[in-house]
Amino acid sequence: MECWGIGAIAQCPMIPSPHYSNTPSLHYSNMLLQFLGAARTVTGSMHLLEANGQRILLDCGLYQGKRKEAFERNRNLPFDPKGIHAVILSHAHIDHSGNLPTLVRKGFTGPIYATPATADLCDALLRDSAHIQERDVEFVNKRRRAQGKNLFEPLYRLPDAEAAARRFRRVGYGEWFEVVKGVRASFRNAGHILGSAGVLIEATANGSTRRIAFTGDLGRKNYPILRDPAPVEHVDYLITESTYGNRVHEPAGETEAALEAVLNEACSRCGKLIIPAFSVGRTQNVVYLLRRLLVAGRIRRVPIYVDSPLSVNVTKVFREHPECYDAETRALIEQAGDPFGFEMLEYVTDVERSKALNTFNKPCIIISASGMCESGRVLHHLKHSIGNPANTILIIGFQAQHTLGRRLVEGAKEVNIFGEPHEVRAQVKVMNSLSAHADKNGLLAYAAAADGALRQTFIVHGEEDQSLAFAGHLAEMGIKRAVAPEEGQAFGL
Repeated sequence: MECWGIGAIAQCPMIPSPHYSNTPSLHYSNMLLQFLGAARTVTGSMHLLEANGQRILLDCGLYQGKRKEAFERNRNLPFDPKGIHAVILSHAHIDHSGNLPTLVRKGFTGPIYATPATADLCDALLRDSAHIQERDVEFVNKRRRAQGKNLFEPLYRLPDAEAAARRFRRVGYGEWFEVVKGVRASFRNAGHILGSAGVLIEATANGSTRRIAFTGDLGRKNYPILRDPAPVEHVDYLITESTYGNRVHEPAGETEAALEAVLNEACSRCGKLIIPAFSVGRTQNVVYLLRRLLVAGRIRRVPIYVDSPLSVNVTKVFREHPECYDAETRALIEQAGDPFGFEMLEYVTDVERSKALNTFNKPCIIISASGMCESGRVLHHLKHSIGNPANTILIIGFQAQHTLGRRLVEGAKEVNIFGEPHEVRAQVKVMNSLSAHADKNGLLAYAAAADGALRQTFIVHGEEDQSLAFAGHLAEMGIKRAVAPEEGQAFGL
C-alpha cells in the first residue's frame, strides 16, 4: 500500500493527474483511492476510485457544518467534474447525495448508479434541496442588499437537480453492472434507509483484480420496516462508516419503552413534543413506532402532525417500494393496512396550516425536518416552543458538530434561531436508540464477515474520536491494517 496526503503530494516527484492537480498519477499504482469528504467527520461523503484511467466517485454529499465553511466546500469541488466518468451512490441522504446537482452543473455527464428506491428518493430530495438553496440565499440577500454588499448565488437551482435526476441508472440489489471498463459493482442491502446499499466493487487493472466494499451508511439488525444489512465476503479493501464506532446502542426492544416514557411525560405537562427528524427514514420509523404504541394503548391519543412537504413525498416513495420491507412490516401491512397512515395522524403540507400549529395550545406531537435543526419548518416550531418549559424537544439522531441540534444536545442554555437569541427552557431529551446507524458491535460484525484476506480497512464517516477508537477495536479483533484517512489522503491499492 502507498499513501499520499495533499501536502505530501506537492513535494513528491510525481506527475499530476491530467484532471486533478492534487491526485497522484496512475503510473505509481494500478489503482488509487482518495478520500475527499467524510474523512474524520460525518458529513460530505465523497471518495474517488481511479482504475484504468477511469475515475469513479463513491457518493457526492453535501458538507454540513459551519455555514461559511460549508458554503465554500460545497461550491468548490476538489476535482474537475468533467473528469469523473461515473458515480456510485450508496443512498439518498443529503450528506451522501446532496451535491450531485453541483457535480452535473459543473460538467459531469456520466451515469449515476443507484438502487431504484434511492433514485426515487433522490428525485424528491434533490428538488427539495434546490428549493432550500434558493430560499436561504434569497433570505440572506435581503440583508446583503440593504447593506450594499455583493449578492450570493445559490449552490444550485431546480433545473440542476432535475438534470442530476436524469443521469440516474437504476440497478437492483444483487445485480452486477459494469461501471466503466474493467470495473463492475453490485449493490447489497445496507438496512439504513429505504434503498440504502453497501457497494461491492471488483476492479481490474494491469491484470490484477481487487475486491472493494463500501458500506455507505450501515444500518442495524432488527430495525423497524427495513430488512437487515446483507454482509459482504472475501474483500481485499473495506471502506466502512464509523458514526457510532465507539458506542453501543440500547437494545432494540427498549426503544418503544423509552419513546413511550418521553411521550407520556410530555403529555403530562400539557405541552408539545417537537421531534426534529430527517424526512427520509427517521420520520417513517417514528410514525411506525407511534402507531404501534397507539394500537397497544401505551400512549395518550393526542394529535400527531408530520409537518414537512418533503416527508409527504418521501412517504409516498416508501409505499412504492415494499421490496425493501422486512417480514414483520409486510405482515403488518397484510393485517392492518398502511403503516404510515392512521387516525390521529395528519400530514401537513400547507404553509398556513403549518403556522397554525405554532398557536396550538394543547398537547400534540410535531415531527418536522430537518433532523439536525439546520433548516426547514422545524426551526419555526422550535422558535415558538423552545422557551416554554411545558414543551419537550426530542432529539432522535446523530447531530453533527456546529449544528443547532448539536448545541441542544450539549445543553446550551441559549441558542440562535433565524439569527435571534432564544432561551432554552423546554425539556431536551435524547434517544440514540432510534438511530439508523449500526453501533460498534454491528460495524465489527460487518468487518468480520468481510475479512477473508483484508489488506486494508479505511474508516470514514465518523468524528475523529469515533473513527480512531474503531480502528483500535478492529485491531483487537485481529484486523490490524485499519486507518482513518485524513481529508485528501490517497492510497494505492
